[in-house]
Amino acid sequence: MIEYLIIGSGPGGAPIGYYLAKNGADCLILEAGEHLTKDTFPKTEAKSSAQLYWGGGIEFNKTAKMAFLRAKVVGGTSIVNQCLLDRFDDIAWNDWKADSGVDYFNKEEMTPYYEKVEELIDLYTFKPEERNGNAKIFTETCDKLGYGWKYLTRGQNDCGREQGNDCIGCLGGCQRDSKQSTLATYIQKGIKDYGLKIQANTYVEKIEHKGDHTVVYAASNGKQEIFKAKNLILAGGAFGTTELLYKSGFKDKFPALGKYFSSHPQFMSFGLQEEPVLAHKGYFQTAASHDDNFRAQGFKLENVYAPPISTAMLFGFSGKDHQNAMKKYPYYNCMEVAIRDENIGEIKVTKKGKLVVDKPLTKQDEERRDKGLKVIDNILTTSGAKEIIASPFYFGLHLMGGCVMGVDEKKSVVAPDFKLHGYDNIYVADSSIFPNAPGINPSFTIMALSEKLNEQLN
Repeated sequence: MIEYLIIGSGPGGAPIGYYLAKNGADCLILEAGEHLTKDTFPKTEAKSSAQLYWGGGIEFNKTAKMAFLRAKVVGGTSIVNQCLLDRFDDIAWNDWKADSGVDYFNKEEMTPYYEKVEELIDLYTFKPEERNGNAKIFTETCDKLGYGWKYLTRGQNDCGREQGNDCIGCLGGCQRDSKQSTLATYIQKGIKDYGLKIQANTYVEKIEHKGDHTVVYAASNGKQEIFKAKNLILAGGAFGTTELLYKSGFKDKFPALGKYFSSHPQFMSFGLQEEPVLAHKGYFQTAASHDDNFRAQGFKLENVYAPPISTAMLFGFSGKDHQNAMKKYPYYNCMEVAIRDENIGEIKVTKKGKLVVDKPLTKQDEERRDKGLKVIDNILTTSGAKEIIASPFYFGLHLMGGCVMGVDEKKSVVAPDFKLHGYDNIYVADSSIFPNAPGINPSFTIMALSEKLNEQLN
Protein backbone atom coordinates (compact mmCIF):
# COMPACT_ATOMS: atom_id res chain seq x y z
CA MET A 1 0.00 0.00 0.00
CA ILE A 2 1.30 3.44 -0.97
CA GLU A 3 1.33 6.10 1.72
CA TYR A 4 0.62 9.02 -0.63
CA LEU A 5 -0.73 8.58 -4.17
CA ILE A 6 -1.00 11.74 -6.27
CA ILE A 7 -3.05 11.87 -9.47
CA GLY A 8 -1.71 14.61 -11.73
CA SER A 9 1.73 16.20 -12.15
CA GLY A 10 0.93 19.83 -12.94
CA PRO A 11 1.08 22.91 -10.68
CA GLY A 12 -1.11 21.18 -8.08
CA GLY A 13 0.41 17.70 -7.82
CA ALA A 14 4.11 18.25 -8.51
CA PRO A 15 4.89 20.52 -5.50
CA ILE A 16 3.22 18.04 -3.16
CA GLY A 17 5.11 15.08 -4.59
CA TYR A 18 8.39 16.99 -4.38
CA TYR A 19 8.13 17.82 -0.68
CA LEU A 20 6.72 14.44 0.30
CA ALA A 21 9.69 12.77 -1.39
CA LYS A 22 12.09 15.27 0.15
CA ASN A 23 10.77 14.37 3.60
CA GLY A 24 11.17 10.67 2.96
CA ALA A 25 7.49 9.74 2.53
CA ASP A 26 6.37 6.83 0.36
CA CYS A 27 4.90 8.74 -2.56
CA LEU A 28 3.93 8.08 -6.18
CA ILE A 29 2.61 10.46 -8.85
CA LEU A 30 0.38 9.04 -11.59
CA GLU A 31 0.11 10.98 -14.87
CA ALA A 32 -2.11 10.16 -17.85
CA GLY A 33 0.29 11.72 -20.36
CA GLU A 34 3.77 10.89 -21.54
CA HIS A 35 6.97 11.67 -19.66
CA LEU A 36 8.73 13.89 -22.18
CA THR A 37 11.79 16.07 -21.64
CA LYS A 38 13.47 19.03 -23.32
CA ASP A 39 15.14 16.56 -25.66
CA THR A 40 11.97 14.69 -26.62
CA PHE A 41 9.28 17.40 -26.84
CA PRO A 42 7.64 17.49 -30.30
CA LYS A 43 9.50 19.71 -32.75
CA THR A 44 6.49 20.89 -34.77
CA GLU A 45 3.22 22.60 -33.92
CA ALA A 46 1.11 19.80 -35.42
CA LYS A 47 2.85 17.11 -33.39
CA SER A 48 2.64 19.21 -30.22
CA SER A 49 -1.13 19.49 -30.51
CA ALA A 50 -1.51 15.76 -31.03
CA GLN A 51 0.92 14.65 -28.33
CA LEU A 52 0.55 17.16 -25.52
CA TYR A 53 -3.19 17.80 -25.24
CA TRP A 54 -6.37 15.97 -24.39
CA GLY A 55 -8.70 15.64 -27.35
CA GLY A 56 -5.80 15.69 -29.80
CA GLY A 57 -5.30 19.39 -29.20
CA ILE A 58 -8.69 20.86 -28.40
CA GLU A 59 -11.93 20.17 -26.52
CA PHE A 60 -15.24 22.02 -26.78
CA ASN A 61 -18.17 23.02 -24.64
CA LYS A 62 -21.61 21.52 -25.19
CA THR A 63 -22.48 23.90 -28.02
CA ALA A 64 -19.02 23.65 -29.65
CA LYS A 65 -18.72 27.45 -29.51
CA MET A 66 -16.00 27.57 -26.88
CA ALA A 67 -12.73 25.63 -27.07
CA PHE A 68 -10.66 24.45 -24.12
CA LEU A 69 -6.95 23.65 -24.06
CA ARG A 70 -5.89 21.03 -21.50
CA ALA A 71 -2.44 19.47 -21.40
CA LYS A 72 -1.87 15.73 -21.14
CA VAL A 73 1.82 15.30 -20.30
CA VAL A 74 4.09 15.05 -17.28
CA GLY A 75 4.15 18.60 -15.95
CA GLY A 76 0.54 19.24 -16.96
CA THR A 77 -0.46 22.64 -18.27
CA SER A 78 2.81 24.15 -17.01
CA ILE A 79 4.43 22.52 -20.06
CA VAL A 80 2.32 24.43 -22.59
CA ASN A 81 1.48 27.72 -20.88
CA GLN A 82 3.65 30.84 -20.74
CA CYS A 83 4.46 30.44 -17.03
CA LEU A 84 3.21 33.95 -16.24
CA LEU A 85 3.24 34.13 -12.47
CA ASP A 86 1.13 36.78 -10.73
CA ARG A 87 -0.04 36.83 -7.14
CA PHE A 88 -3.72 37.42 -6.49
CA ASP A 89 -4.75 40.92 -5.42
CA ASP A 90 -7.20 41.90 -2.69
CA ILE A 91 -10.08 41.87 -5.15
CA ALA A 92 -9.55 38.21 -6.00
CA TRP A 93 -8.98 37.10 -2.40
CA ASN A 94 -11.95 39.05 -1.03
CA ASP A 95 -14.29 37.55 -3.62
CA TRP A 96 -12.99 34.06 -2.92
CA LYS A 97 -13.49 34.51 0.81
CA ALA A 98 -17.00 35.89 0.30
CA ASP A 99 -18.05 32.91 -1.85
CA SER A 100 -16.32 30.20 0.17
CA GLY A 101 -16.16 31.35 3.77
CA VAL A 102 -12.50 30.23 3.91
CA ASP A 103 -10.66 32.50 6.35
CA TYR A 104 -7.13 32.14 4.96
CA PHE A 105 -8.16 33.44 1.53
CA ASN A 106 -6.39 36.76 2.01
CA LYS A 107 -3.14 38.31 0.85
CA GLU A 108 -1.46 38.37 4.26
CA GLU A 109 -1.91 34.67 5.02
CA MET A 110 -1.12 33.46 1.49
CA THR A 111 2.07 35.52 1.02
CA PRO A 112 4.38 32.99 2.76
CA TYR A 113 3.20 30.25 0.39
CA TYR A 114 3.93 32.34 -2.69
CA GLU A 115 7.37 32.94 -1.23
CA LYS A 116 7.83 29.21 -0.70
CA VAL A 117 7.14 28.60 -4.40
CA GLU A 118 9.72 31.24 -5.30
CA GLU A 119 12.40 29.24 -3.48
CA LEU A 120 12.35 26.67 -6.29
CA ILE A 121 11.34 28.79 -9.28
CA ASP A 122 13.36 31.46 -11.08
CA LEU A 123 11.27 34.55 -11.76
CA TYR A 124 12.12 37.13 -14.39
CA THR A 125 10.50 40.49 -15.14
CA PHE A 126 10.88 41.68 -18.72
CA LYS A 127 12.67 44.88 -19.76
CA PRO A 128 11.87 47.52 -22.41
CA GLU A 129 14.53 46.30 -24.84
CA GLU A 130 13.04 42.77 -24.77
CA ARG A 131 9.75 43.74 -26.39
CA ASN A 132 9.15 42.26 -29.81
CA GLY A 133 7.24 44.05 -32.57
CA ASN A 134 3.87 43.00 -31.20
CA ALA A 135 4.68 44.26 -27.70
CA LYS A 136 6.03 47.57 -28.96
CA ILE A 137 2.81 48.30 -30.84
CA PHE A 138 0.76 47.36 -27.79
CA THR A 139 2.71 49.33 -25.18
CA GLU A 140 3.36 52.43 -27.27
CA THR A 141 -0.27 52.67 -28.34
CA CYS A 142 -1.51 52.11 -24.77
CA ASP A 143 0.74 54.98 -23.67
CA LYS A 144 -0.72 57.19 -26.39
CA LEU A 145 -4.29 56.36 -25.30
CA GLY A 146 -3.64 56.49 -21.56
CA TYR A 147 -4.25 52.80 -20.85
CA GLY A 148 -2.25 51.25 -18.03
CA TRP A 149 0.05 48.29 -18.70
CA LYS A 150 2.97 46.49 -17.09
CA TYR A 151 5.95 44.31 -17.94
CA LEU A 152 5.17 40.71 -17.09
CA THR A 153 6.89 38.42 -14.63
CA ARG A 154 7.56 34.95 -15.95
CA GLY A 155 9.14 31.78 -14.60
CA GLN A 156 12.25 31.46 -16.77
CA ASN A 157 16.03 31.44 -16.91
CA ASP A 158 18.54 31.33 -19.76
CA CYS A 159 16.05 31.49 -22.63
CA GLY A 160 18.88 32.01 -25.11
CA ARG A 161 17.11 34.86 -26.85
CA GLU A 162 20.53 36.23 -27.86
CA GLN A 163 21.13 33.03 -29.83
CA GLY A 164 17.93 33.53 -31.79
CA ASN A 165 15.52 31.36 -29.81
CA ASP A 166 11.87 32.31 -30.24
CA CYS A 167 9.67 31.65 -27.22
CA ILE A 168 6.56 30.86 -29.24
CA GLY A 169 8.04 27.36 -29.40
CA CYS A 170 7.51 27.15 -25.63
CA LEU A 171 3.84 26.46 -26.33
CA GLY A 172 4.93 22.97 -27.34
CA GLY A 173 7.27 22.41 -24.41
CA CYS A 174 10.46 24.34 -23.65
CA GLN A 175 13.43 22.63 -25.32
CA ARG A 176 15.93 24.38 -23.02
CA ASP A 177 14.34 23.74 -19.60
CA SER A 178 14.34 27.52 -19.29
CA LYS A 179 10.62 27.82 -18.68
CA GLN A 180 10.01 26.99 -15.04
CA SER A 181 7.43 24.29 -15.59
CA THR A 182 6.80 21.77 -12.84
CA LEU A 183 8.80 19.33 -14.96
CA ALA A 184 11.89 21.57 -15.00
CA THR A 185 11.59 22.39 -11.29
CA TYR A 186 9.74 20.12 -8.87
CA ILE A 187 9.70 16.89 -10.90
CA GLN A 188 13.23 16.66 -12.29
CA LYS A 189 14.75 17.94 -9.07
CA GLY A 190 12.55 15.62 -7.04
CA ILE A 191 13.57 12.59 -9.10
CA LYS A 192 17.26 13.46 -9.03
CA ASP A 193 17.64 14.59 -5.43
CA TYR A 194 15.00 12.67 -3.50
CA GLY A 195 13.94 9.70 -5.59
CA LEU A 196 10.51 11.05 -6.43
CA LYS A 197 8.55 8.33 -8.24
CA ILE A 198 6.30 9.15 -11.18
CA GLN A 199 4.42 6.76 -13.45
CA ALA A 200 3.38 8.19 -16.81
CA ASN A 201 0.86 6.92 -19.37
CA THR A 202 -1.44 5.93 -16.52
CA TYR A 203 -5.06 7.03 -16.76
CA VAL A 204 -7.06 6.69 -13.54
CA GLU A 205 -10.59 5.50 -14.31
CA LYS A 206 -12.19 5.13 -10.89
CA ILE A 207 -11.55 5.29 -7.17
CA GLU A 208 -13.24 3.46 -4.28
CA HIS A 209 -12.95 4.73 -0.74
CA LYS A 210 -12.50 1.94 1.81
CA GLY A 211 -12.33 3.88 5.05
CA ASP A 212 -8.64 3.79 6.00
CA HIS A 213 -7.48 3.65 2.37
CA THR A 214 -8.60 4.21 -1.22
CA VAL A 215 -8.45 1.76 -4.11
CA VAL A 216 -7.47 3.31 -7.43
CA TYR A 217 -8.25 1.63 -10.76
CA ALA A 218 -6.14 2.71 -13.71
CA ALA A 219 -5.23 1.84 -17.29
CA SER A 220 -1.49 1.84 -17.83
CA ASN A 221 -0.03 1.22 -21.29
CA GLY A 222 -3.03 -0.86 -22.28
CA LYS A 223 -3.16 -2.89 -19.08
CA GLN A 224 -5.40 -2.59 -16.02
CA GLU A 225 -3.61 -1.72 -12.80
CA ILE A 226 -4.84 -1.35 -9.22
CA PHE A 227 -3.25 0.81 -6.53
CA LYS A 228 -4.05 1.10 -2.83
CA ALA A 229 -3.30 4.36 -1.06
CA LYS A 230 -3.51 5.44 2.56
CA ASN A 231 -3.81 9.02 1.36
CA LEU A 232 -5.04 10.07 -2.08
CA ILE A 233 -4.36 13.53 -3.52
CA LEU A 234 -6.37 14.52 -6.60
CA ALA A 235 -4.58 17.02 -8.81
CA GLY A 236 -5.88 16.33 -12.30
CA GLY A 237 -7.29 19.81 -12.85
CA ALA A 238 -10.87 21.05 -13.09
CA PHE A 239 -11.85 18.57 -15.80
CA GLY A 240 -9.78 15.60 -14.64
CA THR A 241 -10.59 15.68 -10.92
CA THR A 242 -14.27 16.43 -11.46
CA GLU A 243 -14.61 13.69 -14.08
CA LEU A 244 -12.93 11.13 -11.83
CA LEU A 245 -15.17 11.88 -8.86
CA TYR A 246 -18.23 11.72 -11.14
CA LYS A 247 -17.22 8.33 -12.52
CA SER A 248 -16.51 7.11 -9.00
CA GLY A 249 -20.04 7.84 -7.78
CA PHE A 250 -19.40 10.95 -5.69
CA LYS A 251 -22.08 13.10 -7.32
CA ASP A 252 -24.68 11.64 -4.94
CA LYS A 253 -22.54 12.71 -2.00
CA PHE A 254 -21.71 16.19 -3.27
CA PRO A 255 -24.51 18.18 -4.94
CA ALA A 256 -21.96 20.86 -5.89
CA LEU A 257 -19.73 18.46 -7.82
CA GLY A 258 -19.16 19.83 -11.31
CA LYS A 259 -20.70 23.23 -10.56
CA TYR A 260 -19.24 26.75 -10.46
CA PHE A 261 -16.95 26.20 -13.45
CA SER A 262 -15.19 29.23 -14.97
CA SER A 263 -12.40 29.61 -17.53
CA HIS A 264 -11.48 33.26 -18.24
CA PRO A 265 -12.91 33.20 -21.83
CA GLN A 266 -10.47 34.82 -24.24
CA PHE A 267 -11.18 36.56 -27.54
CA MET A 268 -8.40 37.32 -30.02
CA SER A 269 -8.15 40.16 -32.54
CA PHE A 270 -5.54 40.67 -35.25
CA GLY A 271 -4.44 43.94 -36.81
CA LEU A 272 -2.90 44.00 -40.29
CA GLN A 273 0.02 46.47 -40.27
CA GLU A 274 1.84 48.18 -43.13
CA GLU A 275 5.25 46.83 -42.09
CA PRO A 276 6.18 43.34 -40.86
CA VAL A 277 5.52 42.91 -37.15
CA LEU A 278 7.03 39.43 -36.74
CA ALA A 279 4.91 38.83 -33.65
CA HIS A 280 6.06 35.19 -33.60
CA LYS A 281 9.69 36.21 -33.06
CA GLY A 282 11.49 36.91 -29.78
CA TYR A 283 9.85 36.72 -26.39
CA PHE A 284 6.27 35.56 -26.85
CA GLN A 285 4.63 37.89 -24.34
CA THR A 286 6.37 40.62 -22.36
CA ALA A 287 3.53 42.99 -21.47
CA ALA A 288 -0.18 43.05 -20.62
CA SER A 289 -2.73 45.57 -19.43
CA HIS A 290 -2.52 46.76 -15.85
CA ASP A 291 -5.36 49.21 -15.59
CA ASP A 292 -7.59 49.71 -12.56
CA ASN A 293 -10.47 50.73 -14.82
CA PHE A 294 -10.21 47.52 -16.83
CA ARG A 295 -9.95 45.46 -13.63
CA ALA A 296 -13.10 47.10 -12.26
CA GLN A 297 -14.92 46.31 -15.51
CA GLY A 298 -13.92 42.64 -15.32
CA PHE A 299 -11.44 42.24 -18.17
CA LYS A 300 -7.76 42.49 -19.03
CA LEU A 301 -5.80 42.66 -22.28
CA GLU A 302 -3.13 40.12 -23.20
CA ASN A 303 -0.46 40.91 -25.79
CA VAL A 304 -0.16 37.49 -27.45
CA TYR A 305 0.20 35.72 -30.77
CA ALA A 306 -0.23 32.17 -32.05
CA PRO A 307 1.80 29.78 -34.24
CA PRO A 308 0.72 29.43 -37.89
CA ILE A 309 -1.62 26.43 -37.57
CA SER A 310 -3.41 27.93 -34.58
CA THR A 311 -3.69 31.30 -36.29
CA ALA A 312 -5.11 29.62 -39.39
CA MET A 313 -7.80 28.01 -37.24
CA LEU A 314 -8.65 31.31 -35.54
CA PHE A 315 -9.51 33.08 -38.79
CA GLY A 316 -13.06 32.70 -40.01
CA PHE A 317 -12.12 32.82 -43.69
CA SER A 318 -12.17 29.98 -46.18
CA GLY A 319 -10.71 29.23 -49.60
CA LYS A 320 -8.65 31.93 -51.26
CA ASP A 321 -9.53 34.52 -48.63
CA HIS A 322 -8.02 32.28 -45.97
CA GLN A 323 -4.95 31.59 -48.08
CA ASN A 324 -4.40 35.30 -48.72
CA ALA A 325 -4.82 36.11 -45.04
CA MET A 326 -2.20 33.56 -44.01
CA LYS A 327 0.28 34.94 -46.56
CA LYS A 328 0.24 38.10 -44.43
CA TYR A 329 1.11 36.22 -41.22
CA PRO A 330 4.27 38.30 -40.51
CA TYR A 331 2.29 41.55 -40.84
CA TYR A 332 -0.27 40.88 -38.12
CA ASN A 333 -0.09 42.08 -34.58
CA CYS A 334 -2.44 40.51 -32.10
CA MET A 335 -4.01 40.97 -28.69
CA GLU A 336 -6.85 39.41 -26.79
CA VAL A 337 -9.35 40.31 -24.12
CA ALA A 338 -9.67 37.85 -21.25
CA ILE A 339 -12.75 38.30 -19.11
CA ARG A 340 -13.40 37.49 -15.51
CA ASP A 341 -16.41 35.29 -16.17
CA GLU A 342 -19.27 34.32 -13.90
CA ASN A 343 -18.83 30.83 -12.48
CA ILE A 344 -22.10 29.40 -13.80
CA GLY A 345 -20.53 26.66 -15.93
CA GLU A 346 -20.99 23.00 -15.10
CA ILE A 347 -18.85 19.93 -15.79
CA LYS A 348 -20.85 16.72 -16.20
CA VAL A 349 -20.30 13.09 -17.18
CA THR A 350 -22.95 11.26 -19.18
CA LYS A 351 -24.12 7.72 -18.40
CA LYS A 352 -21.83 6.56 -21.20
CA GLY A 353 -18.88 8.18 -19.47
CA LYS A 354 -18.48 11.17 -21.79
CA LEU A 355 -17.25 14.45 -20.36
CA VAL A 356 -19.64 17.33 -21.15
CA VAL A 357 -18.97 20.98 -20.34
CA ASP A 358 -21.93 23.35 -20.19
CA LYS A 359 -20.34 26.81 -20.34
CA PRO A 360 -22.47 29.55 -21.87
CA LEU A 361 -21.58 33.22 -21.74
CA THR A 362 -23.81 35.20 -19.41
CA LYS A 363 -25.07 38.69 -20.15
CA GLN A 364 -22.37 40.04 -17.84
CA ASP A 365 -19.71 38.00 -19.65
CA GLU A 366 -20.84 39.38 -23.00
CA GLU A 367 -20.80 42.94 -21.69
CA ARG A 368 -17.25 42.51 -20.39
CA ARG A 369 -16.17 40.95 -23.67
CA ASP A 370 -17.67 43.79 -25.69
CA LYS A 371 -16.04 46.46 -23.53
CA GLY A 372 -12.66 44.76 -23.89
CA LEU A 373 -13.01 44.30 -27.65
CA LYS A 374 -13.92 47.95 -28.01
CA VAL A 375 -10.68 48.92 -26.28
CA ILE A 376 -8.73 46.54 -28.53
CA ASP A 377 -10.33 48.03 -31.64
CA ASN A 378 -9.29 51.45 -30.39
CA ILE A 379 -5.70 50.29 -29.85
CA LEU A 380 -5.47 48.57 -33.24
CA THR A 381 -7.03 51.51 -35.10
CA THR A 382 -4.75 54.00 -33.36
CA SER A 383 -1.72 51.81 -34.12
CA GLY A 384 -2.46 52.20 -37.84
CA ALA A 385 -3.86 48.77 -38.61
CA LYS A 386 -5.24 48.62 -42.17
CA GLU A 387 -7.64 45.85 -41.24
CA ILE A 388 -8.92 44.36 -37.99
CA ILE A 389 -9.87 40.70 -37.83
CA ALA A 390 -11.77 39.58 -34.74
CA SER A 391 -11.63 35.81 -34.43
CA PRO A 392 -15.10 34.23 -34.46
CA PHE A 393 -13.85 31.61 -32.01
CA TYR A 394 -13.02 31.93 -28.34
CA PHE A 395 -11.42 29.64 -25.84
CA GLY A 396 -10.74 28.92 -22.17
CA LEU A 397 -7.17 28.34 -21.03
CA HIS A 398 -7.70 28.62 -17.28
CA LEU A 399 -10.03 25.81 -16.25
CA MET A 400 -11.30 26.41 -12.72
CA GLY A 401 -13.97 25.04 -10.40
CA GLY A 402 -16.02 21.86 -10.38
CA CYS A 403 -14.83 20.81 -6.91
CA VAL A 404 -14.91 24.19 -5.21
CA MET A 405 -13.61 24.74 -1.70
CA GLY A 406 -15.90 26.10 0.99
CA VAL A 407 -17.32 25.72 4.47
CA ASP A 408 -20.86 24.89 3.32
CA GLU A 409 -21.07 21.21 2.30
CA LYS A 410 -24.15 21.88 0.17
CA LYS A 411 -22.34 24.46 -1.96
CA SER A 412 -18.82 22.99 -2.01
CA VAL A 413 -16.95 19.72 -2.43
CA VAL A 414 -13.68 20.42 -0.63
CA ALA A 415 -13.25 21.66 2.92
CA PRO A 416 -10.74 24.39 3.93
CA ASP A 417 -8.28 21.63 4.92
CA PHE A 418 -8.23 20.42 1.27
CA LYS A 419 -10.08 17.21 2.16
CA LEU A 420 -13.30 16.11 0.50
CA HIS A 421 -16.06 16.91 2.97
CA GLY A 422 -16.41 13.91 5.26
CA TYR A 423 -13.26 12.10 4.08
CA ASP A 424 -10.07 12.11 6.14
CA ASN A 425 -7.71 10.77 3.51
CA ILE A 426 -8.80 12.16 0.12
CA TYR A 427 -7.45 15.60 -0.75
CA VAL A 428 -7.85 17.92 -3.74
CA ALA A 429 -5.04 20.24 -4.81
CA ASP A 430 -5.67 21.86 -8.18
CA SER A 431 -7.70 24.59 -9.87
CA SER A 432 -10.94 22.64 -9.41
CA ILE A 433 -11.15 24.08 -5.87
CA PHE A 434 -11.28 27.71 -7.09
CA PRO A 435 -14.56 29.27 -5.83
CA ASN A 436 -14.78 31.76 -8.72
CA ALA A 437 -12.74 33.30 -11.53
CA PRO A 438 -9.99 35.55 -10.13
CA GLY A 439 -9.25 37.39 -13.37
CA ILE A 440 -5.54 36.64 -12.80
CA ASN A 441 -3.43 33.79 -14.18
CA PRO A 442 -4.01 30.87 -11.81
CA SER A 443 -0.76 28.82 -11.89
CA PHE A 444 1.14 30.71 -9.18
CA THR A 445 -1.80 30.44 -6.80
CA ILE A 446 -2.36 26.74 -7.54
CA MET A 447 1.25 26.14 -6.50
CA ALA A 448 0.91 28.39 -3.44
CA LEU A 449 -2.17 26.49 -2.28
CA SER A 450 -0.29 23.22 -2.78
CA GLU A 451 2.46 24.60 -0.57
CA LYS A 452 -0.15 25.26 2.10
CA LEU A 453 -1.32 21.66 1.83
CA ASN A 454 2.32 20.53 2.01
CA GLU A 455 2.61 22.27 5.36
CA GLN A 456 -0.35 20.19 6.53
CA LEU A 457 0.98 16.87 5.19
CA ASN A 458 4.64 17.15 6.17
